[in-house]
Amino acid sequence: MATPSPTRLSLAMERTGQWIFSPEIPADVIVTVGEADFSLHKFILAAKSNYIRKVIMESEESDLTRIDLTNIPGGQEAFEKLAKFCYGVNFEITVHNVAPLHCAAVFLQMTDEYCNGNLAGRTEDFLSQVGVSTLHSAVAVLKSCQQILPFAAEVNLVDRFVDVISSKACSEANFPSQSPPNWWTEELAVLDVDSFAKVIASMKQRGAKYLTIAGALITYTERTLRELVRDHSGGGRGIVSSNSGDSDSESRRSEQREILQSIVPLFPTEKAAFPINFLCCLLRCAIYLRASSSCKRELEKRVTEILEHVTVDDLLVITFTYDGERLLDLDSVRRIVSGFVEKEKSTTVFNAGANFNEHFSAAMQRVAKIVDAYLAEIAAYGELSISKFNGISILIPRGARKSDDDLYRAVDIYLKVHPDLDEIEKEKVCSVMDPLKLSYEARVHASKNKRLPLQIVLHALYYDQLHLRSGMAEDKEAVAVAAAVEKKQLQADVSLVRENEELRSELMKMKMYITDLQKNVQGTSSSGKETAGPAKRPTFFSSMSKKLSKLNPFKNGSKDTSHIDDAPVDLTKPRRRRFSIS
Repeated sequence: MATPSPTRLSLAMERTGQWIFSPEIPADVIVTVGEADFSLHKFILAAKSNYIRKVIMESEESDLTRIDLTNIPGGQEAFEKLAKFCYGVNFEITVHNVAPLHCAAVFLQMTDEYCNGNLAGRTEDFLSQVGVSTLHSAVAVLKSCQQILPFAAEVNLVDRFVDVISSKACSEANFPSQSPPNWWTEELAVLDVDSFAKVIASMKQRGAKYLTIAGALITYTERTLRELVRDHSGGGRGIVSSNSGDSDSESRRSEQREILQSIVPLFPTEKAAFPINFLCCLLRCAIYLRASSSCKRELEKRVTEILEHVTVDDLLVITFTYDGERLLDLDSVRRIVSGFVEKEKSTTVFNAGANFNEHFSAAMQRVAKIVDAYLAEIAAYGELSISKFNGISILIPRGARKSDDDLYRAVDIYLKVHPDLDEIEKEKVCSVMDPLKLSYEARVHASKNKRLPLQIVLHALYYDQLHLRSGMAEDKEAVAVAAAVEKKQLQADVSLVRENEELRSELMKMKMYITDLQKNVQGTSSSGKETAGPAKRPTFFSSMSKKLSKLNPFKNGSKDTSHIDDAPVDLTKPRRRRFSIS
């Protein structure tokens, strides 16, 4: 309890002096309440309070001059009003002070059994007539009980008004009397988290619908954690960094953590109770506040259950800090996606008895597309490691992707942002996608993409060669078989292609050198030799060129990779997001 100032104490003494009926009768007892002293008269207090009468009668002192009431419910403010009542001074009873007054009156035994029309009876009449009349008044009474716990619980004020509030809230939810229909949720949002939890539990016992409970929880969360969930897009640029050592900041964060950890267990069991963007925003709050593992796992589980409704922005809310400048958490997203895949696998096998790797639901395919777009967003951050990038991308089964174009875009962005990767590291990044599942436009782009390792480029080129050899009207199964055969030969052809390119370069240099020699010889030799000499040399180099061409794996109409440049291709760019790289 805060120590009152000397000025406040003197004012309390001055007010007390004004209650004395006759200045000729001096005060004979000092009542101490905390740091405040009240000079009063024993006979006036004992006339209304059976507790004070007993203290005076049972005192060992012949002339008791001081009574300590520091533990009285309501403290100095409540006792001041009780003293006024004893001296017959009028004061106003309101919904905000009736609970402390009632508890203090009961504590001092100011009941009708001891004196007719006593204060405890009057406060009880006010509670029964005014306190329970409206939802607003009942909430105000319950809120004031927080200051006088646990005595308010002992006199049954807390449970009594929790029951009243839950009854009126359920009635308003089913039959709204005001506009907007959910106005009652704002009334409940002013309660402390313990009182609010009691109201929610009582509403559940009354059979309130899960959407009614969810609406009250959303409103309460948005009010009590306003700086963290002021909107479901995760805005919060004014939030102090979690690394700050300021004591006020730490205290505030600890208070918010306790609120969040108290709210999550109140969630209804139905998986469709909350929108996924609200759950993602709440999960980011749990990560930022360093909430308990059970709190975070519960939120992750709820996001997993309705992941088919997720958007890229929802996943980004979980991933980034409040300022959007730094990666905050990737493990939660990885656990959410992994849990969804396992759930889909169990559902597919149980319902259809089919192979999960061959049959994928529409929800699984949608999540796969969202995850690929999410990877393209986070790939633009240099702090993202290859293991974390691959760790999320490989969670989606390969068959769930109809096309790997979105995944190729994510890989390309990652390689662009990380230009210092060696060939092996690039191959690790590219290993998450299948070049044979790229569209024609994506394969054209890949064939000219200098950032990709050579092996991936050859995959794309061989796929085009396969179509040229097989024909566009050939059966898809035959194409798959031919593709498998070609892929087996690919590793052996990589080194051969490189040697072929080197020989081609040397051959061009030799041709240029011989051409220069021919020009010099033509200037000094006779006309007969000039015609005979050049006739044999082209024949020799023609035969040599034919032998070298046998080393080329792209014969019979194959494309020559040496003529492929890295010219830009006019592709339709994906929709830019706030974290993407064009």
